[in-house]
Amino acid sequence: MDLFDDLPEPSQSTGESRIQSPKADDRGSKRKLEPCHDEKEVEEKKWEEKKVCKGLPSLKGYFAARRGERDEMQDAHVLLPDINSCLSSLPAQVSRVAYFAVFDGHGGARASRFAAEHLHHTLALKFPKGVTENLDKLVKKCLLDTFRQTDEDFLKKASSQKPAWKDGTTATCVLVVNEMVYVANLGDSRAVLCRMEQEEKVNEKKCVTLALSKEHNPTIYEERMRIQRAGGTVRDGRVLGVLEVSRSIGDGQYKRCGVISTPDLRRCQLNPNDRFILLACDGLFKVFSAEEAVQFVVSVLEDGTLERKEGQTEEESHYEAACQRLANEAVRRGCADNVTVILVSIGF
Repeated sequence: MDLFDDLPEPSQSTGESRIQSPKADDRGSKRKLEPCHDEKEVEEKKWEEKKVCKGLPSLKGYFAARRGERDEMQDAHVLLPDINSCLSSLPAQVSRVAYFAVFDGHGGARASRFAAEHLHHTLALKFPKGVTENLDKLVKKCLLDTFRQTDEDFLKKASSQKPAWKDGTTATCVLVVNEMVYVANLGDSRAVLCRMEQEEKVNEKKCVTLALSKEHNPTIYEERMRIQRAGGTVRDGRVLGVLEVSRSIGDGQYKRCGVISTPDLRRCQLNPNDRFILLACDGLFKVFSAEEAVQFVVSVLEDGTLERKEGQTEEESHYEAACQRLANEAVRRGCADNVTVILVSIGF
Protein backbone atom coordinates (compact mmCIF):
# COMPACT_ATOMS: atom_id res chain seq x y z
CA MET A 1 0.00 0.00 0.00
CA ASP A 2 1.24 3.46 -0.83
CA LEU A 3 2.28 5.26 2.32
CA PHE A 4 0.60 8.38 1.01
CA ASP A 5 -2.92 8.88 2.35
CA ASP A 6 -4.73 11.62 0.46
CA LEU A 7 -7.21 13.73 2.36
CA PRO A 8 -10.66 14.27 0.85
CA GLU A 9 -11.20 16.99 -1.68
CA PRO A 10 -13.23 20.03 -0.55
CA SER A 11 -16.97 19.65 -1.09
CA GLN A 12 -17.19 23.01 -2.84
CA SER A 13 -15.18 23.49 -6.00
CA THR A 14 -13.17 26.67 -6.03
CA GLY A 15 -12.88 26.76 -9.79
CA GLU A 16 -9.11 27.28 -9.55
CA SER A 17 -6.98 25.11 -11.79
CA ARG A 18 -4.21 23.03 -10.25
CA ILE A 19 -0.90 21.99 -11.73
CA GLN A 20 -0.42 18.24 -11.70
CA SER A 21 2.97 16.59 -11.89
CA PRO A 22 3.62 15.13 -15.34
CA LYS A 23 3.24 11.39 -15.60
CA ALA A 24 4.76 8.80 -17.87
CA ASP A 25 2.42 7.81 -20.70
CA ASP A 26 3.75 4.28 -20.97
CA ARG A 27 3.74 2.77 -17.50
CA GLY A 28 4.37 -0.74 -18.83
CA SER A 29 7.71 0.02 -20.40
CA LYS A 30 10.86 -0.44 -18.34
CA ARG A 31 12.39 2.76 -19.63
CA LYS A 32 10.58 5.81 -20.92
CA LEU A 33 11.95 7.28 -24.13
CA GLU A 34 13.81 10.53 -23.46
CA PRO A 35 12.35 13.58 -25.25
CA CYS A 36 14.59 15.32 -27.71
CA HIS A 37 16.53 18.43 -26.64
CA ASP A 38 14.02 20.84 -28.20
CA GLU A 39 11.09 19.11 -26.50
CA LYS A 40 12.86 19.42 -23.14
CA GLU A 41 13.36 23.14 -23.64
CA VAL A 42 9.70 23.63 -24.56
CA GLU A 43 8.58 21.63 -21.52
CA GLU A 44 10.84 23.58 -19.16
CA LYS A 45 9.58 26.84 -20.63
CA LYS A 46 5.97 25.77 -20.00
CA TRP A 47 6.78 24.98 -16.37
CA GLU A 48 8.48 28.35 -15.96
CA GLU A 49 5.42 30.14 -17.37
CA LYS A 50 3.15 28.25 -14.98
CA LYS A 51 5.41 29.09 -12.06
CA VAL A 52 5.12 32.80 -12.86
CA CYS A 53 1.37 32.75 -13.39
CA LYS A 54 0.46 30.47 -10.52
CA GLY A 55 -0.73 32.06 -7.29
CA LEU A 56 0.59 30.26 -4.24
CA PRO A 57 -0.92 30.40 -0.74
CA SER A 58 0.90 32.68 1.68
CA LEU A 59 2.02 30.90 4.84
CA LYS A 60 3.00 32.39 8.20
CA GLY A 61 4.06 30.46 11.27
CA TYR A 62 3.40 31.26 14.95
CA PHE A 63 4.40 29.27 18.03
CA ALA A 64 3.98 29.08 21.78
CA ALA A 65 5.83 26.81 24.20
CA ARG A 66 5.25 26.05 27.89
CA ARG A 67 7.46 23.90 30.12
CA GLY A 68 4.56 22.84 32.32
CA GLU A 69 5.61 21.00 35.46
CA ARG A 70 8.57 19.26 33.85
CA ASP A 71 12.12 19.98 35.03
CA GLU A 72 13.19 20.96 31.51
CA MET A 73 11.74 21.80 28.12
CA GLN A 74 12.27 18.74 25.94
CA ASP A 75 10.24 19.97 22.96
CA ALA A 76 11.79 21.65 19.93
CA HIS A 77 10.26 23.29 16.89
CA VAL A 78 11.15 24.80 13.51
CA LEU A 79 9.34 27.49 11.50
CA LEU A 80 10.64 28.00 7.96
CA PRO A 81 7.96 29.59 5.71
CA ASP A 82 10.48 29.57 2.83
CA ILE A 83 13.45 27.20 2.69
CA ASN A 84 14.26 27.80 -0.97
CA SER A 85 17.58 29.30 0.08
CA CYS A 86 18.54 25.97 1.71
CA LEU A 87 17.99 24.09 -1.55
CA SER A 88 20.75 23.91 -4.15
CA SER A 89 18.19 23.80 -6.97
CA LEU A 90 14.47 23.29 -7.40
CA PRO A 91 12.53 21.10 -9.82
CA ALA A 92 11.19 23.11 -12.74
CA GLN A 93 7.59 22.93 -11.49
CA VAL A 94 8.36 24.04 -7.91
CA SER A 95 8.22 27.70 -6.88
CA ARG A 96 8.16 27.55 -3.10
CA VAL A 97 9.00 25.07 -0.36
CA ALA A 98 8.03 25.67 3.29
CA TYR A 99 8.76 23.58 6.37
CA PHE A 100 7.25 23.50 9.86
CA ALA A 101 7.96 20.89 12.52
CA VAL A 102 7.47 19.99 16.17
CA PHE A 103 9.56 17.45 18.08
CA ASP A 104 8.58 16.08 21.50
CA GLY A 105 11.64 14.66 23.25
CA HIS A 106 11.72 12.02 25.96
CA GLY A 107 14.60 10.80 28.10
CA GLY A 108 16.19 14.19 27.55
CA ALA A 109 16.17 17.04 25.04
CA ARG A 110 19.12 15.97 22.89
CA ALA A 111 17.18 13.95 20.28
CA SER A 112 14.53 16.64 19.77
CA ARG A 113 17.17 19.38 19.46
CA PHE A 114 19.24 17.27 17.07
CA ALA A 115 16.20 16.65 14.85
CA ALA A 116 15.23 20.34 14.92
CA GLU A 117 18.76 21.36 13.91
CA HIS A 118 19.50 18.71 11.29
CA LEU A 119 16.39 17.15 9.76
CA HIS A 120 15.52 20.01 7.38
CA HIS A 121 19.14 20.30 6.23
CA THR A 122 19.18 16.59 5.38
CA LEU A 123 15.85 17.05 3.62
CA ALA A 124 17.29 19.92 1.57
CA LEU A 125 20.18 17.72 0.41
CA LYS A 126 17.83 14.92 -0.64
CA PHE A 127 15.10 17.13 -2.17
CA PRO A 128 14.36 16.45 -5.88
CA LYS A 129 16.40 18.46 -8.35
CA GLY A 130 16.07 19.40 -12.01
CA VAL A 131 13.26 18.29 -14.33
CA THR A 132 11.10 15.64 -12.66
CA GLU A 133 8.17 13.59 -13.94
CA ASN A 134 6.72 12.25 -10.70
CA LEU A 135 7.25 14.84 -8.00
CA ASP A 136 4.96 13.10 -5.47
CA LYS A 137 6.97 9.90 -5.65
CA LEU A 138 10.27 11.77 -5.30
CA VAL A 139 9.06 13.85 -2.34
CA LYS A 140 7.85 10.65 -0.66
CA LYS A 141 11.28 9.05 -1.13
CA CYS A 142 12.97 12.24 0.07
CA LEU A 143 10.97 12.26 3.33
CA LEU A 144 11.49 8.56 4.01
CA ASP A 145 15.23 8.82 3.36
CA THR A 146 15.48 11.99 5.45
CA PHE A 147 13.87 10.43 8.52
CA ARG A 148 16.01 7.29 8.19
CA GLN A 149 19.19 9.34 7.81
CA THR A 150 18.35 11.64 10.73
CA ASP A 151 17.70 8.64 12.97
CA GLU A 152 20.94 6.94 11.91
CA ASP A 153 22.96 10.13 12.40
CA PHE A 154 21.57 10.71 15.88
CA LEU A 155 22.04 7.08 16.95
CA LYS A 156 25.63 7.18 15.74
CA LYS A 157 26.29 10.30 17.80
CA ALA A 158 24.37 8.96 20.81
CA SER A 159 26.27 5.66 20.87
CA SER A 160 29.63 7.47 20.74
CA GLN A 161 28.95 9.27 24.02
CA LYS A 162 30.01 7.98 27.44
CA PRO A 163 27.61 7.09 28.82
CA ALA A 164 25.56 6.60 25.64
CA TRP A 165 22.60 8.92 25.17
CA LYS A 166 19.22 7.24 25.50
CA ASP A 167 17.10 10.17 24.28
CA GLY A 168 14.33 9.83 21.73
CA THR A 169 11.83 12.13 20.08
CA THR A 170 8.60 12.20 18.16
CA ALA A 171 8.52 14.17 14.90
CA THR A 172 5.69 15.82 13.02
CA CYS A 173 6.90 17.68 9.95
CA VAL A 174 4.82 19.67 7.47
CA LEU A 175 6.45 20.22 4.08
CA VAL A 176 4.56 22.53 1.69
CA VAL A 177 5.59 22.26 -1.96
CA ASN A 178 3.75 24.92 -3.96
CA GLU A 179 0.19 24.32 -2.71
CA MET A 180 0.64 20.64 -1.79
CA VAL A 181 1.09 19.76 1.89
CA TYR A 182 3.12 16.66 2.78
CA VAL A 183 3.06 15.55 6.42
CA ALA A 184 5.54 13.03 7.81
CA ASN A 185 5.13 11.97 11.43
CA LEU A 186 6.44 9.59 14.07
CA GLY A 187 4.95 9.11 17.51
CA ASP A 188 2.08 10.99 19.11
CA SER A 189 2.61 14.63 18.13
CA ARG A 190 -0.11 15.65 15.68
CA ALA A 191 -1.03 17.94 12.81
CA VAL A 192 -4.57 18.96 11.83
CA LEU A 193 -6.04 21.23 9.15
CA CYS A 194 -8.89 23.70 9.62
CA ARG A 195 -10.98 23.75 6.45
CA MET A 196 -14.14 25.84 5.99
CA GLU A 197 -16.96 23.91 4.31
CA GLN A 198 -20.33 25.16 3.08
CA GLU A 199 -23.20 23.92 5.22
CA GLU A 200 -26.12 22.38 3.37
CA LYS A 201 -29.26 24.56 3.16
CA VAL A 202 -27.48 27.31 5.12
CA ASN A 203 -25.59 30.18 3.58
CA GLU A 204 -22.74 29.81 6.08
CA LYS A 205 -19.47 27.97 6.33
CA LYS A 206 -18.54 25.63 9.16
CA CYS A 207 -15.10 24.66 10.37
CA VAL A 208 -14.07 21.08 9.59
CA THR A 209 -11.06 19.49 11.30
CA LEU A 210 -9.00 17.14 9.12
CA ALA A 211 -6.30 14.91 10.59
CA LEU A 212 -2.98 15.26 8.79
CA SER A 213 -1.06 12.72 10.87
CA LYS A 214 -1.39 9.28 12.44
CA GLU A 215 -0.48 8.47 16.03
CA HIS A 216 1.96 5.65 16.78
CA ASN A 217 1.67 3.95 20.12
CA PRO A 218 2.12 0.29 21.05
CA THR A 219 -1.56 -0.21 21.87
CA ILE A 220 -2.43 0.01 18.15
CA TYR A 221 -2.75 -3.51 16.74
CA GLU A 222 -0.35 -3.15 13.80
CA GLU A 223 2.26 -1.46 15.98
CA ARG A 224 1.96 -4.05 18.73
CA MET A 225 2.25 -6.93 16.24
CA ARG A 226 5.45 -5.46 14.76
CA ILE A 227 6.97 -5.05 18.21
CA GLN A 228 6.07 -8.60 19.23
CA ARG A 229 7.42 -10.06 15.98
CA ALA A 230 10.72 -8.30 16.74
CA GLY A 231 10.85 -9.97 20.14
CA GLY A 232 9.60 -7.03 22.18
CA THR A 233 6.65 -6.86 24.56
CA VAL A 234 3.92 -4.35 25.33
CA ARG A 235 3.03 -3.85 28.98
CA ASP A 236 0.76 -1.16 30.39
CA GLY A 237 0.48 0.31 26.89
CA ARG A 238 4.27 0.83 26.61
CA VAL A 239 7.14 -0.91 24.82
CA LEU A 240 8.78 -3.14 27.47
CA GLY A 241 6.54 -1.29 29.91
CA VAL A 242 8.60 1.90 29.45
CA LEU A 243 8.36 3.63 26.05
CA GLU A 244 5.02 5.24 25.28
CA VAL A 245 5.50 5.55 21.47
CA SER A 246 6.17 2.80 18.92
CA ARG A 247 8.01 4.96 16.35
CA SER A 248 10.64 7.59 17.06
CA ILE A 249 13.97 9.14 16.22
CA GLY A 250 16.59 7.91 18.70
CA ASP A 251 15.66 5.42 21.44
CA GLY A 252 18.53 3.17 20.34
CA GLN A 253 17.88 0.62 23.08
CA TYR A 254 14.37 -0.02 21.71
CA LYS A 255 15.21 -0.31 18.01
CA ARG A 256 15.86 -4.06 18.44
CA CYS A 257 12.35 -4.34 19.92
CA GLY A 258 10.51 -3.15 16.81
CA VAL A 259 10.53 0.61 17.40
CA ILE A 260 11.17 2.14 13.97
CA SER A 261 11.84 5.56 12.45
CA THR A 262 9.70 5.09 9.31
CA PRO A 263 7.12 7.91 9.26
CA ASP A 264 3.55 7.79 8.08
CA LEU A 265 3.08 10.12 5.12
CA ARG A 266 -0.02 12.05 4.13
CA ARG A 267 -0.64 14.74 1.55
CA CYS A 268 -3.32 17.35 1.03
CA GLN A 269 -3.74 20.03 -1.60
CA LEU A 270 -4.46 23.43 -0.11
CA ASN A 271 -7.35 25.49 -1.43
CA PRO A 272 -8.98 28.84 -0.55
CA ASN A 273 -11.29 27.10 1.95
CA ASP A 274 -8.31 26.21 4.16
CA ARG A 275 -7.67 28.53 7.10
CA PHE A 276 -4.76 27.17 9.15
CA ILE A 277 -2.69 24.12 10.12
CA LEU A 278 -2.18 23.26 13.78
CA LEU A 279 0.86 21.25 14.89
CA ALA A 280 1.33 20.33 18.53
CA CYS A 281 2.92 17.78 20.83
CA ASP A 282 0.78 15.41 22.89
CA GLY A 283 0.88 17.84 25.81
CA LEU A 284 -1.87 19.79 24.05
CA PHE A 285 -3.91 16.77 22.99
CA LYS A 286 -3.93 15.27 26.47
CA VAL A 287 -6.39 18.01 27.45
CA PHE A 288 -7.86 19.03 24.06
CA SER A 289 -9.44 16.98 21.32
CA ALA A 290 -8.35 18.05 17.84
CA GLU A 291 -11.79 19.54 17.18
CA GLU A 292 -11.78 21.45 20.48
CA ALA A 293 -8.33 22.88 19.77
CA VAL A 294 -9.33 24.05 16.29
CA GLN A 295 -12.58 25.61 17.55
CA PHE A 296 -10.63 27.35 20.34
CA VAL A 297 -8.29 28.90 17.76
CA VAL A 298 -11.21 29.93 15.52
CA SER A 299 -12.94 31.65 18.44
CA VAL A 300 -9.83 33.75 19.11
CA LEU A 301 -9.38 34.57 15.42
CA GLU A 302 -12.97 35.84 15.32
CA ASP A 303 -12.68 37.86 18.53
CA GLY A 304 -13.50 41.40 17.46
CA THR A 305 -12.40 42.89 20.79
CA LEU A 306 -8.78 41.77 20.48
CA GLU A 307 -6.41 44.72 20.26
CA ARG A 308 -3.81 44.80 17.52
CA LYS A 309 -0.19 44.94 18.66
CA GLU A 310 2.02 47.71 17.34
CA GLY A 311 3.84 46.70 14.17
CA GLN A 312 1.53 43.77 13.49
CA THR A 313 -1.39 43.35 11.13
CA GLU A 314 -4.75 42.41 12.60
CA GLU A 315 -4.35 38.86 11.30
CA GLU A 316 -0.88 38.50 12.83
CA SER A 317 -2.09 39.75 16.20
CA HIS A 318 -5.00 37.33 16.19
CA TYR A 319 -2.89 34.30 15.25
CA GLU A 320 -0.23 35.12 17.83
CA ALA A 321 -2.91 35.55 20.50
CA ALA A 322 -4.60 32.29 19.48
CA CYS A 323 -1.30 30.41 19.75
CA GLN A 324 -0.42 31.81 23.16
CA ARG A 325 -3.93 31.39 24.59
CA LEU A 326 -4.17 27.79 23.39
CA ALA A 327 -0.91 26.87 25.13
CA ASN A 328 -1.98 28.71 28.28
CA GLU A 329 -5.34 26.96 28.30
CA ALA A 330 -3.66 23.55 28.03
CA VAL A 331 -1.66 24.34 31.19
CA ARG A 332 -4.77 25.73 32.92
CA ARG A 333 -6.62 22.49 32.17
CA GLY A 334 -4.01 20.59 34.11
CA CYS A 335 -1.48 19.40 31.54
CA ALA A 336 1.79 18.93 33.42
CA ASP A 337 3.73 17.97 30.28
CA ASN A 338 5.66 20.29 27.97
CA VAL A 339 3.30 22.02 25.55
CA THR A 340 4.37 23.31 22.12
CA VAL A 341 1.84 24.72 19.67
CA ILE A 342 2.46 25.87 16.09
CA LEU A 343 -0.14 27.63 13.95
CA VAL A 344 0.42 28.08 10.22
CA SER A 345 -1.95 30.61 8.69
CA ILE A 346 -3.02 29.99 5.08
CA GLY A 347 -3.95 32.85 2.81
CA PHE A 348 -4.85 32.89 -0.89
